[in-house]
Amino acid sequence: MKTKGIFITATDTGVGKTVAACVLGVLLKDQGLRVGYMKPVQCGGNDAELLKKVLDLSDSVATINPCFAPEPLSPHLAFARRNAEVNIPFIKQKYEELRNQYDVVIVEGAGGLLVPLKENYFVADLIRDLDLDVVIVSRLGLGTINHSLLTIQQARGQGLRVKGILLTSASPADGGASEKNSGIPETTNPQAIEQFGQVPILGALPYIDKLNPTAILKECRGNVNLTKILAPSQRVSSQRLKEWDKKFIWHPFTQMKDWLEDEPLVIDRASGSYLIDTQGRRYLDGVSSLWVNIHGHGHPRINQAINNQLNKLEHSTLLGLSNTPSIELAKKLVDIAPRGLAKVFYSDSGSTAVEIAIKIAYQYWQNIGQAKKTKIAHLANSYHGDTLGSVSVGGMGLFHNVYRKLTFPTIQVDFANFERVLKQRHAMIAALVIEPLVQGAAGMILWPKGVLKRMSEVCKKYGVILIADEVATGFGRTGKMFACDHEGVAPDILCLAKGLTGGYLPLAATLTTTKIFDGFIFDYKDQKTFFHGHTYTGNPLSCAAALANLEVFDNEQTLKRLAPKIKHLSKRLQTFDDYPHVGEIRQLGFMVGIELVKNRKTKKPFAWEERVGIKVCQEARNHGVILRPLGNVIVLMPPLSMSIEELDKLLDATYVSIKKVTGNSLVRPTFNINRRN
Repeated sequence: MKTKGIFITATDTGVGKTVAACVLGVLLKDQGLRVGYMKPVQCGGNDAELLKKVLDLSDSVATINPCFAPEPLSPHLAFARRNAEVNIPFIKQKYEELRNQYDVVIVEGAGGLLVPLKENYFVADLIRDLDLDVVIVSRLGLGTINHSLLTIQQARGQGLRVKGILLTSASPADGGASEKNSGIPETTNPQAIEQFGQVPILGALPYIDKLNPTAILKECRGNVNLTKILAPSQRVSSQRLKEWDKKFIWHPFTQMKDWLEDEPLVIDRASGSYLIDTQGRRYLDGVSSLWVNIHGHGHPRINQAINNQLNKLEHSTLLGLSNTPSIELAKKLVDIAPRGLAKVFYSDSGSTAVEIAIKIAYQYWQNIGQAKKTKIAHLANSYHGDTLGSVSVGGMGLFHNVYRKLTFPTIQVDFANFERVLKQRHAMIAALVIEPLVQGAAGMILWPKGVLKRMSEVCKKYGVILIADEVATGFGRTGKMFACDHEGVAPDILCLAKGLTGGYLPLAATLTTTKIFDGFIFDYKDQKTFFHGHTYTGNPLSCAAALANLEVFDNEQTLKRLAPKIKHLSKRLQTFDDYPHVGEIRQLGFMVGIELVKNRKTKKPFAWEERVGIKVCQEARNHGVILRPLGNVIVLMPPLSMSIEELDKLLDATYVSIKKVTGNSLVRPTFNINRRN
C-alpha cells in the first residue's frame, strides 16, 4: 500500500497527543501494518524515546526527533534561546526516509496548529509541506466542543485534511453525562462535535495508566475506528477526473486537439512553492501559476484573512454601496502606488483593468470637450489582454489577427519613433498604453534603459495620457514593487491584477490621477458618468486577500529578501552559456525568458510546428517542475518566496530539459545575455 502519513495535533498542550500517537501506533501494528513514528520538533520531555520503546522501533532517536531543544517552550522561543532555528529541510529529509520504510508514519506535532516553529512558519505549514492527513486530539470534559470546533475551523482555514477527532481521558475521572450516550440524538459532546464540525469522531480513549502494547490493546482495541483513518478520502479517482476534463472543459490558450490526445496533469492541492497532482506528485511552480503567486501557496496570513472575511461578508455590490475591505485596499494601493495616483476602480482581471483604462482615457477627453482625441497608441509586440478593447491595443499577431475586424484602429509605435509620432499626432491621441520595462507575452523583451522615463516626459509634454499596464510587472516581479519605480515614473493610469491578491482570487485595479477622476464629476443630467462596472467589482473576499498580500510584503520584507535571490538567479543563468540552442536570456528581477533557437550564430528559430518550447516544458515535468512557454521562449517566473535551493532545482530541471529536447551541438558562438539589474 502507498505510505500514509497521519499528523497528530491537538486542541491544546497536555491533551494527550503522545498517548493518542502510542495508541494509534499499537492498534495499527495490530492490524499487521508497518508503523513508523516521528516527532519533528520536541521541546523538553522524552516523547521520542517513549514512542520508540512502545512501538519497538529500530530508527535512531535523531531520525525520530530531528529537532530537539531542552526547554519546554514554544519551539520558536526554545530554539532562539539556543541561537538556533528549527531546520525544516532536515525534517522533510528525515520524514522521507521514514516514509520509504513504513506503511504508515504517525507524526506528532508540538502543541496546536498555530504554534510557531520559526518566524512565519507554523505547525500547520509543516503539515501542508509534508502532505499529511490530520487527526485532532481533544480532551473529554467541559470545553471540548468549543476547543474542538475552533481547531477544526482553523485546520480547514489552513487547507488541511481533517480525518476526525480522537477524544482522550487525562484521568480516570474524565468524562461524565456530556460524553455518555443518553439515547437521545445529538445530546452529547461527541455528537455535537460531529454535527457542528462535520468531521467524524474516531473514538474515545479511556485513561491508560501504563503505556505499553499489552495495556493499550487491552484497553483500546475496538475503541478507535481505524477504517476512517486508513480509508482513502471519498474523492473522484484521478483517472475519472482526467476523463471528465477532456469531456467537459475547454482550456484557454490551448490547442484542444493536442490536449485531447495527451495525458492531462490535474493539480489537486499546493504548498509553498509546490503544486501537487491527484496522484501526490510534487512539482515546483516555475511560473507562479501563470505569474500570479507571490508568497507561495497556502500562506497562513492570506488563508486566515480570506477565512475571516468569509465569516463576515462574502460579497456585496459596489454599485451604489461600498464595503470595508475595498475601502481599506483602495487606500493601501494609493499609498504604495507611484505618486499622483489617487483613485481606484476595481475589476476582475488584467484584461478588464486595461479595458477600463482605455475607456476612461477616451471618455475623459470627450467629457472635457476635446472630442478629436480618440486614438490609442501602443507599442509593437505588446499584449494587454483578451477583451476586444485590450486586443485592439495588442501587437501580438498570433493572438489577435483573427479578431482584427472586430477591433478599433490604433496607432502603433516603437522605441525609435514614439516621440516623433506623439509630436505629430498628439491632437488625436488620447493615450499611450505600455508594458513598462518588460513586454511579457512577447517573450520577456526588455526595454532600453531610460526609454520609460522619456516616454513619460513626452506624454506630459504633448498632453497624452500614459497608461502603464503593470498587470505582469507589478508586485515585486521586477525587484521593485512596480516597474515604474525603476525610473521614477508616475503614469496617469496604472493597471494592476495578477499578483494583487498574492495569487489567490481574481481581482484587478485601475488607478487614476485626481485630474482624470475630476473629468467625470458633472451633474447627473449631463450623462457623463463612467458607465462601466462588473458584478463582482470590489469583491470583499478578493480585497481581503489583497490586503493580506500587501501585509505579507511588509511583515516579511519580501522585496528586501528578494534582492539576493535575484542576484543568485542571474549568476545561475550564466550556466546556460555553454548551450548552443539558447539564443538569448532576458532577465529583470524574477522575470526570465530563455529564447531557444535552432542556430545561435544565425539566430535561426525553431519552426513553430516543432513545438520545441512545449516539449521542453513537458520534459520539465519529469524533473518535478511546471513551466509554460511563450512559443520558443521558456519563461521562468517563480513565486517571490521561492528559496535559493528551490531556484537551483528549477534551473537545473530547465537546463536538463532544454538539452534533452533540443539535442547536443558542437557550435559555441558568443553568448548574449540581456539583463536589467
